[in-house]
Amino acid sequence: MDLTQLSLRTRVFLFFGALALGNLGALIAGLWFGYTRIADPHLLNAMVIGGAVAGFAILGLIAWVWFLFDENVAKPIERLSGLMRARSSADVSVDFDDKIARYLGDLAPAAASVTRHLAETRNALSEAVQRETTRLASEKERLEALLSDVPVGVLLCTADHQLAFYNGQAVDLLGSAHAPGLDRRVFEYLHAAPIAHAYERLMATQDPDAASDLLCATVDDGKVLAARMRLLSEGMDHHLAKRPGYVLTLRDVSGDMASHAAREQLMDELFDRIRRPAAALQSLIGVLTAEDGPTGAARDPVRAAAQSEAADLSGAIHEFFERHESNRADWWPLAMIRASDLGQAVAARVEAEGGTILPVTSALMLRCEGFEMVALLAMLVRQLPPRQDLRLEITQEGAGALIALEWVGAPVPISDLESWLDLALDVGLEDVTGRRVLAIHAAEIWPEEMSEGRARLCLPLREARLVTTRPKPVPRAVVYDFELLDRERVAEIANSPLSELTFVVFDTETTGLLPSEGDEIVQIAAVRIVNGRRVEGEVFDTLVDPGRSIPAVSTSVHGISNAMVQGAPDIAEVGRRFHTFAQGAVLVAHNAPFDMEFLHRKEEVIGARFDNPVLDTVLLSAVVFGQSDTHTLDALTHRLGITIPEEARHTAIGDTIATADAFLKLLPALHGRGLRTFGALVEELRKHGRLLKDLNG
Repeated sequence: MDLTQLSLRTRVFLFFGALALGNLGALIAGLWFGYTRIADPHLLNAMVIGGAVAGFAILGLIAWVWFLFDENVAKPIERLSGLMRARSSADVSVDFDDKIARYLGDLAPAAASVTRHLAETRNALSEAVQRETTRLASEKERLEALLSDVPVGVLLCTADHQLAFYNGQAVDLLGSAHAPGLDRRVFEYLHAAPIAHAYERLMATQDPDAASDLLCATVDDGKVLAARMRLLSEGMDHHLAKRPGYVLTLRDVSGDMASHAAREQLMDELFDRIRRPAAALQSLIGVLTAEDGPTGAARDPVRAAAQSEAADLSGAIHEFFERHESNRADWWPLAMIRASDLGQAVAARVEAEGGTILPVTSALMLRCEGFEMVALLAMLVRQLPPRQDLRLEITQEGAGALIALEWVGAPVPISDLESWLDLALDVGLEDVTGRRVLAIHAAEIWPEEMSEGRARLCLPLREARLVTTRPKPVPRAVVYDFELLDRERVAEIANSPLSELTFVVFDTETTGLLPSEGDEIVQIAAVRIVNGRRVEGEVFDTLVDPGRSIPAVSTSVHGISNAMVQGAPDIAEVGRRFHTFAQGAVLVAHNAPFDMEFLHRKEEVIGARFDNPVLDTVLLSAVVFGQSDTHTLDALTHRLGITIPEEARHTAIGDTIATADAFLKLLPALHGRGLRTFGALVEELRKHGRLLKDLNG
């Protein structure tokens, strides 16, 4: 038996057990030897009684000494080793509690001094490194800001199509069912065939500068995206076995394709509608102009038919012109801007030219080309004779808005307005006139006379909406981990290094503690850990309608009331979303059997099995700090120097983030103990099975 595999306390127990057996053996041997020398049968009972009393006294004394040794030597040494390993391996700054090793002389102060010196050295080194990397960090932030505002979606994928980078625009393009995540296959969001085919085509070219344009579609809603793929330069050497990753830029062309299809349909219908009357009209004209054609009264039916065909042709052309004009705005890229911004921009333009105008605007969002619309309105103000009380009003009108340029004085003649619309606007292009701006917006403008000697120019816009409460901004920061590009995949999770696994740390809040008696989940929160760091932009946090009343005693713990879960999705929907969020990852929780039981009981309703590998931070704490210590979340975070804000305690997201931070600080300590793979860690955790049941088979 290899005693080095046993814990210190177990070895100490075995030592005292062996000492007790040795003492009893020596006592029995001594009594037997004395009895054989005396050879007096009358003394046998006395010697047995005396030996029994002495044996129990020896056992009691040794047990008492073992208990003192275990409490004051073995346990403190085990705790000290866990604290030292946590401080040497992770960034833990909490000082030692000298009371845990008060009977070990100078050991605890010496250990505290060593770890303090190590921390000081590490801090000094960190400061030196920080000074050297400040410039790089600044450049990195600038690069992230630039990439986050790139107007196309950008994905960086590994050779086996795992995501290593994505920006905010890619999140918008890939669908609303679930956001992308690092180290997830891109085929979970985009159909595989076009991407795989383009990748193999680029690999076959062996040209590092080659790019491939392709059309692909999202898995969630079938949105058509125009994409361009380019391979990363490293790995292109055909002599190397390693295949390169690739960059995929995405642009939504669904709207462009719909507009193009509408234009094509309009043109097809136009040609179909004018072809027949044009051909008939041509034939009739030929009959009328022929030398042997009908004369006199015989020409009247032919003339009437020609006039009818001409009228049909004119009507068709006029109808298609109207339809073309009404759809023109849909074919031109127009943005939504605030009416107040448009009004202020016009006022600033007019004031810069020496005039004054008062913008009066409703709380509207207008669909228009803001720069050209400002130029048009400023031009109109410039053409007006000097006016008093010049106002620009923007009000809601039906589904759109009415822009009214109003003044005190006579209305503008139609002829003057028509000539103004032919003037070039001050936008840097000669061919941009007021008439062109109106055509782009499928709009018209006309003068109106008002009461009390006032007049105005009216310009309606087709589309506008009321300004609502600003929604929570979508995170635009880029999310990436370039080390994923160099990772070698390990198929068997037992042999996978812990540093290369993806973890989903989660927590649930419930109506009670007894799922077998009908208690339900009311909140689930989770964060993802990829490549040894928590990904800030990948968070799962939602309330759940439990379908039953939440007891007041539970509300007093987690703060979730019945009113808060009204209208929230049920566990079937939330469970499916969480299953997708956690797919392919190791689940981590504090007291995981509790949370997992709630999920397992709902697998049939959810329609998915939670068969992920599971780690429990209670057991991880026991491995690092010993079973004898306290392993509540509060105790663990206190030992690791992690602060849980009071308002976040006993909330799913607050406890999840605390558990994730604790897990990240426990990983280096486990690594320091030689537990570097998932399989090795699970084997070690099974030694602490009396604390919690094993969830990994």
